Amino acid sequence: MTPEHLPIEQYDAQLAEKVSRLQGMMTPFAAPTAEVFRSPVEHYRMRAEFRIWHDGDDLYHIIFDQHTRQHIRVDSFPAASEAINRLMPRLIAALREQHLLRFKLFQIDYLATSHGEMVFSLLYHRRLDADWQQAAEALRDTLREEGFAVQLIGRATKTKICLDRDYVDERLTIAGREMIYRQVENSFTQPNAAINVHMLEWALDVTRDARGDLLELYCGNGNFSLALARNFRRVLATEIAKPSVAAAQFNIKANQIDNVQIIRMAAEEFTQAMNGERRFNRLEGIDLSTYECETIFVDPPRSGLDAETVKMVQGYPRILYISCNPETLCDNLQTLSATHQISRLALFDQFPYTHHMECGVLLTRRD
Repeated sequence: MTPEHLPIEQYDAQLAEKVSRLQGMMTPFAAPTAEVFRSPVEHYRMRAEFRIWHDGDDLYHIIFDQHTRQHIRVDSFPAASEAINRLMPRLIAALREQHLLRFKLFQIDYLATSHGEMVFSLLYHRRLDADWQQAAEALRDTLREEGFAVQLIGRATKTKICLDRDYVDERLTIAGREMIYRQVENSFTQPNAAINVHMLEWALDVTRDARGDLLELYCGNGNFSLALARNFRRVLATEIAKPSVAAAQFNIKANQIDNVQIIRMAAEEFTQAMNGERRFNRLEGIDLSTYECETIFVDPPRSGLDAETVKMVQGYPRILYISCNPETLCDNLQTLSATHQISRLALFDQFPYTHHMECGVLLTRRD
């Protein structure tokens, strides 16, 4: 696959291979048939990052071949949103004409919403000064005059210059309700907006008869916490990254949700608090004993859950687990399956045309 061509005609076969592979991985755990959620075949990525190649007076986006490490020129990228694709050539054309903006530029990061709002970041191997900022402001203003809804950020070593703001506000309709999600540059957000909607609606469906409260680990900007709040009395969620916590707090207010509490704490720390091993000032004023959490939700990094957290989540009757790495999920299931069984399984094709799979399992305690 080249950056400017997606093998759309191969999509069904590639997805079928993933379904077969996931079902095979889940066979030892007696999982039911996977519910499969297709991605759009193009313009599905709301994030894209490219290195910049300088060739005399020319410059252009590149990516590196994973096998040969040779660079490949990228003039368009149909996997990315239509808004990103419109901006890419226009931005490169503007940078070619501006020495102050192109000098020692080595990377451009794009973050977009499904309705076309964008923030892009220019990354440099040099100091950014007042002259750079003046040129960047002129570029931003020109792009806005041309109809691009953009924010511009400059980054260099220990430097971040944000001309206006460093976020975009995504709007998604989740099971008939519009949700607002602030997404901060250089922080984790779900890359495939359409699949994110599928994941949120699936999670709502599998918890529609839930009782009591929800505990969520790794909540990020509150993507799942806020959508799932309608199914629970209260939601207690943890996240360690400051920008994500700040975004989650904004999202709580923007969506007028009053039953979600966010704690800035790593999952491992929360496990220690729940086990009574450590006291944390960040939990002051929060009486964990008042929460009746019968469901725990986890969406861990690719490394999966650590051993102590696996033991902790086994204490809950229902475990909702979203995984971006089925291999580490299977490692965790080796322990979890001793106390819980998989009652729902889903494949979310977050990354079409790649080997990667995103999946979800609902585990219920064995009788």
